[in-house]
Amino acid sequence: MNIGQLARQAGVPIDTIRYYERERILPPPARSANGYRHYGPGDARRLNFVRRAKELGFTLDEIRSLLALSDARHADMASVRGAAQEKLELIQQRIAELERVRDALRVLVDACPGHGGLGDCPIMSALSGDSH
Repeated sequence: MNIGQLARQAGVPIDTIRYYERERILPPPARSANGYRHYGPGDARRLNFVRRAKELGFTLDEIRSLLALSDARHADMASVRGAAQEKLELIQQRIAELERVRDALRVLVDACPGHGGLGDCPIMSALSGDSH
């Protein structure tokens, strides 16, 4: 299949495929006599793997590591589980931080009457570090 067909099948833009090739996430494709890229089912599977991993929050470096593990079929799954566990812990930390930010913002919004002079705004005071 050509690059357009692969892009449609995987649901990604053509530029993404080219980027993944430059970043060595996807292997260099075979080339036809006229220089066109030619992809096979393995490329589509790999691209789908990358897309799903990105949806789960893995970075390209982490995906590269997962792909290396995937390519080493004899490897133990403990390393894959460990990578997923690390990602899960990082996401849980991010969620906790976002909840903290949400709660702080909620307090500021609740404290603001939404009318009156800006000099009396508790949100602006908190952001500028003034204590009212």
